[in-house]
Amino acid sequence: MSAGAGDPFETVIGLEVHAQLLTRSKMYCGCSADYTDSPPNTAICPVCLGLPGALPVLNEAAIQSAISTGLALSCEIPAFNKLDRKNYVYPDLPKGYQISQYDLPLCVGGHLTFESGGELRTAGITRVHVEEDTGRLVHRQGDHGEDISLVDLNRSGVPLMEIVGEPDLRSPEEARDYLAALRQILRYIGASSGNMEEGAFRCDANISTRATDGSVVGAKVEVKNMNSFRAVERALRYEEQRQRDVLAGGGTVPQETRGWVEDRGVTVSQRTKEQAHDYRYFPEPDLPPLAVTSEMVEPLGVSLPELPLARRDRFVEAFGLPAADAALLTSEREIADLFEEIVGANPEPGAARRAANWIVNDVMGLQRQRGLPSETLPFSAAQLRDLVSAVEEGEITARAAKELLPQIKPDEMPRDAAARLNLLSLNDAGTVRTAIDETLAAFPEAVADYRRGKKAAIGRLIGETIKRTGGRARPDDVRARLEEALAEA
Repeated sequence: MSAGAGDPFETVIGLEVHAQLLTRSKMYCGCSADYTDSPPNTAICPVCLGLPGALPVLNEAAIQSAISTGLALSCEIPAFNKLDRKNYVYPDLPKGYQISQYDLPLCVGGHLTFESGGELRTAGITRVHVEEDTGRLVHRQGDHGEDISLVDLNRSGVPLMEIVGEPDLRSPEEARDYLAALRQILRYIGASSGNMEEGAFRCDANISTRATDGSVVGAKVEVKNMNSFRAVERALRYEEQRQRDVLAGGGTVPQETRGWVEDRGVTVSQRTKEQAHDYRYFPEPDLPPLAVTSEMVEPLGVSLPELPLARRDRFVEAFGLPAADAALLTSEREIADLFEEIVGANPEPGAARRAANWIVNDVMGLQRQRGLPSETLPFSAAQLRDLVSAVEEGEITARAAKELLPQIKPDEMPRDAAARLNLLSLNDAGTVRTAIDETLAAFPEAVADYRRGKKAAIGRLIGETIKRTGGRARPDDVRARLEEALAEA
């Protein structure tokens, strides 16, 4: 349980996020950064392998993406920064060191505003710096049942950005919401895919517990191996309670690194926590310091898109959308762009709300049903504009449009699909009158209720009549003709 009124303990959380940058080539060589479909150890070169004499060359696009991220997080971009060697030995790090940044990073001193528990929160950003990703270890059983580990270096050297947050978070729920908001920004600005399942967005969490009266301050524990937002929240909730139990029992929490074990729902000790001096940082001798000029930074700031929180608020204010609908529409930049393309620059608020309803309630439902990526809707802006206008103009009824949506072919306009499926609005007065007569005969009780003054009874008669026309009759036409029929003797 997180700290609340009367709680003797307070939780302190800071997150370190590693995000792969969306560049064509790796951080320090020309190998492709898209390694996912390559056979193991094929998307590599002497630089990736750390062979003697191989020299790194800095990826300019990666630097630009990291600066854009810093600007989106309101960071300062220092005029001078450098790259450093972070020395440690691990099987997936062939050089024995990682080219990273230490005391002079690319971006410093920003913040992230996000929503958690229905309220806006702001957490500080310590730094954003660039580095290279490591290789990947694959653990499996050998032919004789023995445990073996294999090294795939395809990922080695992929551009990586580390975003270090201040310890401003106070609950596992806040940590989850912070991560979701950060990932959303990175996707909006095109810096990273944010795909946690593929390892493109990874999080390490530092968590400690202290007494609210200051009498006890627990050590910081780093938690690793969390590969989803849910895993982050679960791991931190477990670790929060574990530390509280230790402190409440008079024990001490050691400073260490622990790993999250998903199937058991626990964290386990991995090693004592390293300090910065353990990595023996020193300036990278093969890459010169980087001078960042205003001529480099200003165009990147101008090119930043409207960020999701500001765009959500604008959708509420300008279009009169409910906050929940605006949040869904701005969840992905592509969907927000599509919505604005549909409604145009100065839409009538009612029309914008109706378009939003179609997207949120019907189109996004179809998106989930078809298993499409979160940023991909099953229809183009032109198709959705045609659908919305056809319903607005009475050419297709809302009921027929709902039936129509799953049957529209790729690149087919909804009006054309409605004609093909015989779902255009019914203009045949004789057919409508026949459906009305059948409805009145089938529901004499509703007819009697209406004639006794229960005007709401006409709602059932309208619905049943429209059903008899296959959803093609316009509700207003049906109501008017029903009222005429019910007024007859």
